[in-house]
Amino acid sequence: MVNAKDVIVVMKVLIVEDDQVLNQTLGYNLISAGYQVISTYTCREADNELAQNQIDLIVLDVNLPDGNGFDLCKKWRSKIMTPIIFLTANDLESDMLKGFELGAEDYVTKPFLISVLMKKIAVFLKRNQGETKRPIYNDENLMIDFLGRKASLKGNAVELSNNEYKLLYLLLKNNEMVLTRQLLLEKLWDSDENFVDENALTMMISRIRTKIDSTEKKYIKTIYGMGYQWIGEPYDE
Repeated sequence: MVNAKDVIVVMKVLIVEDDQVLNQTLGYNLISAGYQVISTYTCREADNELAQNQIDLIVLDVNLPDGNGFDLCKKWRSKIMTPIIFLTANDLESDMLKGFELGAEDYVTKPFLISVLMKKIAVFLKRNQGETKRPIYNDENLMIDFLGRKASLKGNAVELSNNEYKLLYLLLKNNEMVLTRQLLLEKLWDSDENFVDENALTMMISRIRTKIDSTEKKYIKTIYGMGYQWIGEPYDE
């Protein structure tokens, strides 16, 4: 039986703010509070840092020199679940609603009290710190870090989409059960806006198999007329 590897989560904050004084002020206060900080000033810098680091919370300005924070958030949300706090000088209700619709934890308008923002950050990080272990499957052939969104097969990186991670996690967490196609469809595409037919699920299973299966090792079994089951090593958190 393979146990999930227990990895201590380091509280690391990514600041994406082009105002140098504000960026440095936030960084100083966060470091003083005991957090690790990565400061960036553009969309490109933030993208690069997020690709190379495990980030626990993002403070994201809306108006950046090379792009829009909303667009950046939308792009990231397809890959990560990291809490995001928007910073902006725009206090329009429509923009606030847009921020929340994109999955942000909070929307803070400038000017603001640093002490208040620090308290918000502490609350979000403490809530996430309750999960001091993150789910990682590793059977020495296939490794999947679900929170970090990283996977490898025999040491070689494997690219998986957000829904492919979700599907694998569902199968792993329920490895003793056959998950019906209907259940998987409901869990993966849980809104009318994202409704798809069963063919999409079939294609996703096929794509995953091409990425993680080999002649020596298979991970997903098709139970005809019912659904799918994980047949790799059992997974315990």
